[in-house]
Amino acid sequence: MSVRKKSLLGAGAAFTVLTGLVFSTVGAMQATIANPTANQQTPRLLAQGLKTLTIVFPSRADSTDLQNKANAVGAFLSKELGIPVVAQVGDDTAAVEALRANRADVAFLSSRPALKAKQLANSSLYLAEVRSTYSGRYTYSSTFIVPKNSPLKTQSSAKATLEQLRGKRIAFTSPTSGSGFIIPVAELVKQKFVPNRDRLDDFFGQVSYGGNYSKALQAVVRGQADVAVVSEYALNPPYITAQEKNQLRVLHKITGVPAHGIAIDDVPAPTREKIINALLKLNQSQNNKLLNDLYNSTELVRIDHDRHLATIREALQIAGIEP
Repeated sequence: MSVRKKSLLGAGAAFTVLTGLVFSTVGAMQATIANPTANQQTPRLLAQGLKTLTIVFPSRADSTDLQNKANAVGAFLSKELGIPVVAQVGDDTAAVEALRANRADVAFLSSRPALKAKQLANSSLYLAEVRSTYSGRYTYSSTFIVPKNSPLKTQSSAKATLEQLRGKRIAFTSPTSGSGFIIPVAELVKQKFVPNRDRLDDFFGQVSYGGNYSKALQAVVRGQADVAVVSEYALNPPYITAQEKNQLRVLHKITGVPAHGIAIDDVPAPTREKIINALLKLNQSQNNKLLNDLYNSTELVRIDHDRHLATIREALQIAGIEP
């Protein structure tokens, strides 16, 4: 897609929501238009043909009241850019489809959907989220979690540590999770415990999927699994309680998992820079609460799409999983 041709939406105008998309926890996308302040001159973006900016904010387990928070960010960006900003809440699948169908310009995405967005929509990540719970600033760790009193111990090498899991019951997060499945399975393949994702039963005594971080961890707490694999930040509320956390410990961690980021569609470079610079103003102290309220991020940083996603791309190839 080059320059978008969208009709200008004024104050109070209705917006037709995306149709035919897949949603997770929401039944339908909600859309709110943040109108620019009065007395503004015609912005450069309008001159280039981008008359509205549509941003998709995926629903996540650690974000509540997301539509109102997204609206607030949309209003801020509308003021900065001088055009209406549409804030929509959906899921990663809906976000990628909206980018592909030219119904969105920007989307907050996790790593694997970001690869899909590049493949299907030529949309790239330009910014990554920083969180205080990320050990690598804008990367984090995939962690193997066991009960605090487990006989399994961290050894001098990854191979020796993971060898102890032979015959054990493991709870992965879900087959689509980067840190809760793709990254750890790739490590098991690299260590030659399994040949690919389809042969996990040859190594583990039982393989299950919690469906989310909380349920995977609770399987260990309740004695239903010997080990769970989750993101490092899942060892904090709202995923588990402090009491549950005290019953668990990290057996092994794999660093370098790429943080969630912000993908921008294939718009002209000057337009893209204007959008990026507006988003980066969320780092400023007077605006930072808007960013933090969304997904507990403290900062946005510029990243290179290919370099940032290299870890997940390699893991997918090693594990034999399609992007």
